[in-house]
Amino acid sequence: MASEVKRPKVDDVPLQNFLRWCDSVRLVLSTKVYVSKEGSVADYGMFAKDHIEEGEVLFTVPRSALLHQGTTKVSALLEREKGALESSSGWVPLLLALLYEYTSPQSHWRHYLSLWTDFKTLDHPMFWSKEDRDSLLRGTGVPEAVDADLTNIRREYEDLVLPFMAKHADLWSPDTHTLDLYTQLVAFVMAYSFQDPHEEDDEEEETSTPPMMVPMADMLNHVSDHNANLEFTPDTLKMVSVRGIEKGHEVFNTYGQMANWQLLHMYGFTQPYPSNSSETADIPVANLHHVAATDPEVDPQLSKEKWEMLREMTLEKGALVFGKDGCLTDTELHTVLKVLCMSKEELADFRDNDGWEEEDEDEEEGIARAFSNEGLCGLRSEWKRLLHGAARLTVRSYSQESVDRDQSLMEDQAALTPLSSRQKNALQVRYGQKSILYKVMELTKT
Repeated sequence: MASEVKRPKVDDVPLQNFLRWCDSVRLVLSTKVYVSKEGSVADYGMFAKDHIEEGEVLFTVPRSALLHQGTTKVSALLEREKGALESSSGWVPLLLALLYEYTSPQSHWRHYLSLWTDFKTLDHPMFWSKEDRDSLLRGTGVPEAVDADLTNIRREYEDLVLPFMAKHADLWSPDTHTLDLYTQLVAFVMAYSFQDPHEEDDEEEETSTPPMMVPMADMLNHVSDHNANLEFTPDTLKMVSVRGIEKGHEVFNTYGQMANWQLLHMYGFTQPYPSNSSETADIPVANLHHVAATDPEVDPQLSKEKWEMLREMTLEKGALVFGKDGCLTDTELHTVLKVLCMSKEELADFRDNDGWEEEDEDEEEGIARAFSNEGLCGLRSEWKRLLHGAARLTVRSYSQESVDRDQSLMEDQAALTPLSSRQKNALQVRYGQKSILYKVMELTKT
């Protein structure tokens, strides 16, 4: 059952215009849902007007309404010159399309894009000051990821976008299509785009599917325990309920299994502790080696040789990822611990034999059990000592102030309320990660 969308309040003109545009492009919504800012967890949201059963189609978007480099008015030009727009991100053609459409009064998608008049609702850490990122998110991995993003964005803009705009000055101008706008549109794509999944019959050669903007689908907010999912067909995209949704409840999509640091980095928000079932914390391999190397009984030269071995295995810059139920990178952790605990003779044999034989399926299952929360306490004492010390060292990478204050903040609503949204999001990231690290420490006491 479908109809036009329930109209918003009169004063929300951009949303009214967008919903009329949806009707004009034959974007069909169920009579059981409506769009509103009231009661939404973040800006706009979609809500159930009546009880929704599992498997109901909530809305259908024709592919002609999607915005990407293949549908924009300048698609022919972007296709013709795609060789000059190749980059590590693969996003430059879409971003050029967005630069053009966002600033064109005649854009087919103007009523869709006008929902974001100045991108102030985007609060990714890339828009924070470096001082705020480094102080609030130290130890979480976010500042390093953002620094890399900003470096890549600037390089992409200066090396590819500016020369392209100069060549096509009738369509783009550096005065209008600035680095700041380009950066905002990168965040817009990060937060709101979707990717068409590869078909099973695709060519064997893997290619990165470029992202695309899907009007209406980006109205739905995310939770890990979602109640709707976007399905792709050759002609349309459909949002389908994956379980029953009660009248008045918000409809939630999922962006995938994402820890809070990833949600904050990519989308500018977090899920409140402990609701994010996909929360993770990283323990750098370097921290495990540091704990092993500082053991006074360990031969320094042997320790260096072990580190060189990990480097040859391309593990030295990596991290072991722990979730709420144990280690998610158990095979890598198993390898690192075995190498770090080798005797001189065992290391020599390992080199001579070019490593170990591959584990069979039963061995892999045994490794997974050993590094689950239930198995950690039963590890060899030497392995537990390394894991405990590395987790402790990782906790120390956060600012000492946050280590001392975060627990009390999370337990005191009066102290939590005055914090800014950035402070609250950073707190959720830090606290979620440290909770996992403290659990690892607890389970590996010797």
